[in-house]
Amino acid sequence: MKEACSGAALFEDRDFPTADSSLFSDCSTPIARLHGEITWQRPQDICQSPALFPTNTDLAHAKQGLLGDCWFLCACTFLLQNQHLLNKVLSPGQPQWGSSKYRGSFQFLFWQHGHWTEVTIDDRLPCMNSSLCFSCCHSPSAFWVALLEKAYAKLRGSYEQLWAGQVSEALVDLTGGVAERWNLMGFGLKKEERRVEQDSDKVIRKKLDLNLLCCVKEECALSCSTHNTPGGLGELDQHHALTVMEWLDLRKVTGSEARLLRIRNPWGRCCWAGAWTWSGVGWSSLDPVCAAELQARTAEGEFWLDEAEFTSQFDDITVGYPISKDGHLKSVYTGTLLTHNHQLASRWIKGYSAGGSRNTSSYSSNPKFWLKVCEGGEVLVSLLQHRKHRNGEKYAQTAFEDSSNTKHQHYQAIALHMWKVEKKRFNLSRLLNKPPCASTHCHSYEREVVLCRQLGPGYYLLIPSTYQPGAEAHFLIRVFSSSPTSLSALKSPAPSLPLTADGEWETSYFRGLWVKGRTAGGSRNFQSYWQNPCFPFAVCDEPALTSGVSVRITLHQSRPDTDLHPIGFHVYKVLHSGSEQTGAKDEDPVASCTPHCYSQDISLACSLPPGSYTIVPSTYQPDCSANFTISLARRIHRKVVKSQETLGRAIHEVSHISVMKT
Repeated sequence: MKEACSGAALFEDRDFPTADSSLFSDCSTPIARLHGEITWQRPQDICQSPALFPTNTDLAHAKQGLLGDCWFLCACTFLLQNQHLLNKVLSPGQPQWGSSKYRGSFQFLFWQHGHWTEVTIDDRLPCMNSSLCFSCCHSPSAFWVALLEKAYAKLRGSYEQLWAGQVSEALVDLTGGVAERWNLMGFGLKKEERRVEQDSDKVIRKKLDLNLLCCVKEECALSCSTHNTPGGLGELDQHHALTVMEWLDLRKVTGSEARLLRIRNPWGRCCWAGAWTWSGVGWSSLDPVCAAELQARTAEGEFWLDEAEFTSQFDDITVGYPISKDGHLKSVYTGTLLTHNHQLASRWIKGYSAGGSRNTSSYSSNPKFWLKVCEGGEVLVSLLQHRKHRNGEKYAQTAFEDSSNTKHQHYQAIALHMWKVEKKRFNLSRLLNKPPCASTHCHSYEREVVLCRQLGPGYYLLIPSTYQPGAEAHFLIRVFSSSPTSLSALKSPAPSLPLTADGEWETSYFRGLWVKGRTAGGSRNFQSYWQNPCFPFAVCDEPALTSGVSVRITLHQSRPDTDLHPIGFHVYKVLHSGSEQTGAKDEDPVASCTPHCYSQDISLACSLPPGSYTIVPSTYQPDCSANFTISLARRIHRKVVKSQETLGRAIHEVSHISVMKT
């Protein structure tokens, strides 16, 4: 097998190297104890006949390793059950081990912020004692799970970033669909909670009723999770997610009805000690033939329990909406295909469009959207906010918005409200004093909140909001409907806001373009990467600036929302003046805004020591033409602020294409 690819060097991913930077972010999770013990090996060095998938599909399921990413593996199970979704994420036909075309790389697609983003990795995988130390398949010679996990770790920044998460997020990232979390404990809104202020940041989710899902029970994704150590699941940790493989309505020998659910544990072993274990007393209540058939269905790591045990042992479930082979979402409430869809991106900006909840006087300043329903039907509206990332690059200290908020580091508390409008011209303040016709109720610290309603023809006003005024975030509004609809944003004047209030900042603007065959070199995975434009800058030695963010960089591509390129950039330290590109070419970047995203604007805030640097912006694929602008803001001491004349001349000087020649 090694001989088949001996004629060419195998791909090595410089953006996600075999180094600690790919494994750890801040060493705050239990995998930090593995520091120095992990080696990286390719599948052909781990086993004799590696393949992406085993011939026995039962052995293709994921088995969790030392990484706490059960939430991600539950979503992988849904992919395995839906071949058309798996083929979207991992396109078939990629060269594998033993093929003359194999070069040690694989491509995956993840849905991010409204677009599918390609992530390319090499197949060097983390190992201990020559075995995979993170997730794997039940078959030791199948590697689709380990490779997908690595690609997702690259997307998130490191393997450690996969420790703990929500199944709903992984489902959306892997399918581009919609997922909701429903309560199992309690009954939703209690009397005292109904008396709470009309908006709050309490997390209140829907109460599960499995009967609601009967029309899509064979198609939807179902995952259950526990947040405490339950009685029957004594081996489980305080937080763990499992997959509901199926549920059946049966009749006992006494004539009464029973509902049984088959559960898969990503650990790959049974952890249940209830009435429906292999020798449990529950089976005696069923016809022996039926009982034997159900017991034969359980694979490694699976077990049965009844509905009463299910609702008492788990805290909530995640419901992933089915997606047809044509790519249409299907309602989990009615089974109706939602064949029409729209999406618009926007953001909450402090002092301009971050108006907070309905409790505040500034609520009306939030972004607003028109939803026109042409024919009555079922409409699902999703509000999805972008995750706030820490950057794991080895020299960059990325700023983290709202760093004082330690409990909800990644997301704002968000909600979505909808009003029916009789005509397009209306009095906004009068309308907002009326109850909305639909809402997601309380603000919650979720990446995505969803409302689904039967709507009649007409105009509807949508207002997404954060709970706290001034809370900033990018977000995406998505609409899925069974009948024709249209979605548009209410236009507002462009904001004129200071960059920040924490000291003096000097801002420069670089304008450039990627030209096919000349300056559109693509990402670092391509040999043409250094054809991309390079923009030098310097960070001065400011003794007053000993900590915190010193540089903010934003890359903006001048293309419509419907035709964006995936973009990113790297920052390199220049070691020798006068030869910026040569100095940078031999070094790893000191800061990066990657992976490449389908977005008009991407930003990075970091702390850089004094010295000379260069910014290299790129599209993911080579030969993608576009105009772009880079804004570079550097924090400076008040006493050394440049005059307006000097600053204006500096901006003029860098407002042209700057391309460094090799």
